[in-house]
Amino acid sequence: YRQRRRRRARTRCELPRRHRGCRNPAMRHSLIMMLSIYGCATRAALLRAQRRPAASGTLIRHVTSGTPRRVSPVLVAEPSTKDEAATEVISTNFIRNIILKDLDSGKHAEIVTRFPPEPNGYLHIGHAKSICINFGFTQEFGGRTFMRFDDTNPEKEEREYIDAIMRDVKWLGFDWQERLTHASDYFDRFHEFAVHLIREGKAYVDSLSPDEMREYRGTLTTKGVDSPYRTRSIEENLALFESMTNGEMEDGSAVLRLKIDMASPNMNMRDPAIYRIKRNAPHPQTGDKWKVYPMYDYAHSLTDAFEGITHSLCTTEFEAHRPLYEWVLENTPVPCKPRQIEFSRLNLQWTVLSKRKLIQLVREGHVDGWDDPRMPTLVGLRRRGVPPESIRHFVQSLGISKAEGNIDYSIFEDSMRLSLDDVAPRVMAVLRPLRVVITTWPEDETELLEGANHPKRPEMGTRQVPFSRTLLIERSDFEEDPPKKFFRLKPGGEVRLRFGYVIRCDEVIKNEDGEVIELRCSHEPGTSGGKGKKVKGIIHWVSEEHAARATVRLYDRLFKVPQPGADHEDGDFRRDLNPDSLEILEDCALEPGVTAMTPGDRMQFERTGYFCIDQESTEENLTFNRIVTLRDGWAKVLCKPSS
Repeated sequence: YRQRRRRRARTRCELPRRHRGCRNPAMRHSLIMMLSIYGCATRAALLRAQRRPAASGTLIRHVTSGTPRRVSPVLVAEPSTKDEAATEVISTNFIRNIILKDLDSGKHAEIVTRFPPEPNGYLHIGHAKSICINFGFTQEFGGRTFMRFDDTNPEKEEREYIDAIMRDVKWLGFDWQERLTHASDYFDRFHEFAVHLIREGKAYVDSLSPDEMREYRGTLTTKGVDSPYRTRSIEENLALFESMTNGEMEDGSAVLRLKIDMASPNMNMRDPAIYRIKRNAPHPQTGDKWKVYPMYDYAHSLTDAFEGITHSLCTTEFEAHRPLYEWVLENTPVPCKPRQIEFSRLNLQWTVLSKRKLIQLVREGHVDGWDDPRMPTLVGLRRRGVPPESIRHFVQSLGISKAEGNIDYSIFEDSMRLSLDDVAPRVMAVLRPLRVVITTWPEDETELLEGANHPKRPEMGTRQVPFSRTLLIERSDFEEDPPKKFFRLKPGGEVRLRFGYVIRCDEVIKNEDGEVIELRCSHEPGTSGGKGKKVKGIIHWVSEEHAARATVRLYDRLFKVPQPGADHEDGDFRRDLNPDSLEILEDCALEPGVTAMTPGDRMQFERTGYFCIDQESTEENLTFNRIVTLRDGWAKVLCKPSS
């Protein structure tokens, strides 16, 4: 019995007792993020290992001597205290183990990866995982990462997308330096290798129609049938491919296919097409030079080889394409043979990450463009005010594995809060104002009260907050008939104003409809700045005379269910759009100091949430976007069922 107790004690994390057996995924993730970011790296690693030892493969390594390998801050939390410096905690995973093995064995002298987006849309948070993994490993091991555009389909590619992708990757905190490439840079070599495959009898020109090709290909349960054009001679195939290249054949009349195995259980190996005709599709990079364009699978594997990629990291949706990837490398004279490794993609609840669905939302006007702050696109998150650090921390906390899973959006929101809490200055803002007249204060007198810009960081300094006779408070901070444990303002009740005085509500003024429009209060002299008598409630406020007026956009989740479209037979995700995903409040009152801030600045509206000045905001029309809310303890009390 004592031995069992000791074993349990050794594996238990040093957490408050109420959290030691926490089975709520969101709560456990919050604890992991807090422990990782605020220095308790060892305990965070233990908690991860306790949560999913098989998937994440967390390794806790005690370093007592020697120089350990540097670990990227993108992928692992570094020890932040002297006591933890002797214990290095490395969040390992199967990809990292493969890279370590390749380096230790001398197979590779350095690690070379790539991030290969298709320039046919904007990047979203799902792409952020791939970005962090590919750039993060080369940062850790001192390698190189290519920023490569797989621009093999000119009909869907636009310069707008190319520029936006580069901005998003740099905003996320990564730089490819001079290693910016395009698949189109190698179009000549792709064509040469295609001719090589024809000469080797491993490729042929097929003249079947698309419908006939689909029929001959077979299904998952039936074998494919050889095309009647599969036996064309090498000379005939070379002549036909030259005609395709010169634009002498109609679009869709022929394709160049690999000659592999029509009976393969893998559909991707049943003589896949590697070239198709597109005579009237000018390319953003090459213009009208080419009338035929390579298919993605063919171009991707060759480009990896041309650029010397050592580890081609992609999501598990390409796992079935790996045999084709390896076949192309084995049957062409490439300078090297990269290794394709798959990891699970990022699936986030309460939103959609399908490029097709995102395009549909934009084109049908359900959102205000790709940069709508409700969108999961990186440009949308940036406009909303989400810090890039929170995205990197979010990706880091998820780990790397092949196991698929759906991540609750609240976990991403926790990452935002943790990143913002330490750096966002505090500001008082009243979104739904209620006038308060301090009857005991002189009409023409203003006092400047001193308030800390951040309660935990004195180095961020202080600010002057004007206090006058007429103030504005949140309408929700007053209740005429309050429930139990309501410590805000009520008739005859007292409350302390943030940085200010203790006030008592003496009179309630209503309009003809019975709506409260004004409170008459008296203040307690000598209680400013927390001095004097103690009261339980503290509320924020703004001087009406000095307040800066602004428009505040309260953004919420774009969908009202975790899996949009899953509960409908037709799978229409648009039926689950949240009608309350945006609330616009006009004429909100803020501290006058916000007028000195610039678009993109982030701050915390005390007791409300984290906000960002919108990119289109001006001095005459201040506009703020809500990034994420604060946890509201009072909401829990209201929602708690009565006994």
